Amino acid sequence: MHICFFNRSYWPDQAATGQLLTELAEDLVARHGCDVTVVAGRALHARGDYGRGIAPVVRERRNGVTILRANGSRFRPRRFAGRAANYLTYFTSATLAGLHVSKPDVVVSLTDPPIVGLAALWTARRTGARFVYVCEDIFPEVAALLEDFHNETVNRTLDRINRRLLREADAVVALGDRMRRRLVEEKGADPARVEVIHNWADCEAILPCPKDNAFAREHGLVDRFVVMHSGNIGLSQNLDTVIEAAGRLRAIEPILVVIVGDGAKREALEARARELALGNVRFFPYQPKALLHESFAAADAFIVSLKAGIEGYIVPSKLYGILAAGRPFIAAVDPSCEAAAIARDYGCGLLAEPGNPASLAAAIQTMYEDPATTRTMAQRARTAALQFDRRAAVQAYYDLFARVTGLARAA
Repeated sequence: MHICFFNRSYWPDQAATGQLLTELAEDLVARHGCDVTVVAGRALHARGDYGRGIAPVVRERRNGVTILRANGSRFRPRRFAGRAANYLTYFTSATLAGLHVSKPDVVVSLTDPPIVGLAALWTARRTGARFVYVCEDIFPEVAALLEDFHNETVNRTLDRINRRLLREADAVVALGDRMRRRLVEEKGADPARVEVIHNWADCEAILPCPKDNAFAREHGLVDRFVVMHSGNIGLSQNLDTVIEAAGRLRAIEPILVVIVGDGAKREALEARARELALGNVRFFPYQPKALLHESFAAADAFIVSLKAGIEGYIVPSKLYGILAAGRPFIAAVDPSCEAAAIARDYGCGLLAEPGNPASLAAAIQTMYEDPATTRTMAQRARTAALQFDRRAAVQAYYDLFARVTGLARAA
């Protein structure tokens, strides 16, 4: 089975969608014998200049996957103009790259950027392939998070594109039950074509590790109660609430709030922490994937937060790595969000009201003051992780692709 993916983010990019797609593509080759092509963009969050040059499309190969690197701009995505230029130049090159894709059985579009599905759909129709639409995010609702650009015409256009892709797709993947309901009830997706496949963590690579490790010792975290956010520091995570909650906890000296990663909001958050003179907040850059288990293990608990009302339009992928590391979490999200449902169903986390610093601070303090219950939640987190393991998710995708292409019997 020849599978072609379209998504700007791919190895060596550190964005979550790129890392997940890399694992999916490589496992489909290694575990299921598929022929996989990925139409990717230039890496925005990694060292090296993959795709550099004047050619619109550069061919690479890594771990059995053919990568068609659609060249485009690589501006820092902290301003709308930079993000828009990156998206449009990638889309243009990706459309050209579709001409280099030979006889796929299925073309799969993710949503980075939200318009790339049009290039994928065109490639599927040109080659007679099936088309699968994987909704990592739902637009235009996610676009409404932008703080530096709001345009009704753009939002209406994104909505029309999204609805067309949902209508034309042979199958649609939602990342959770809440997202599935959004797609069916609000976007008109055919419920018979929408399948839930959760994002995942590699439970063989990410294991519960002792807190007393090299990362924790180097940064003086061993003897502190560390509450961590790890991943993108963007517009949807509502991390302003985390900073304000830290201000309410400053009198409890052992509690330390640690924010690991980078993104559009990092500078503003650091400035706010300085403004409040918060000595109980620390910032660290992205950690290499090979050392991620140590940085995760340095945490006693994690925070998973989203802006109110955005649940189901976005599903926090970082949650699955937290579970695999055997750490409890505080879900500062709407009660209908996948993170809240997992906390309730598996007893591996606490809930806090999204956007409410007092509620978040109270949940952090509860975990700190009841270490026995916190340890029990940690054990349950690892049990929950096994339900969302990398191998199970890849199998689910393979089975879906086999069904839509009519190759299920050969599988």
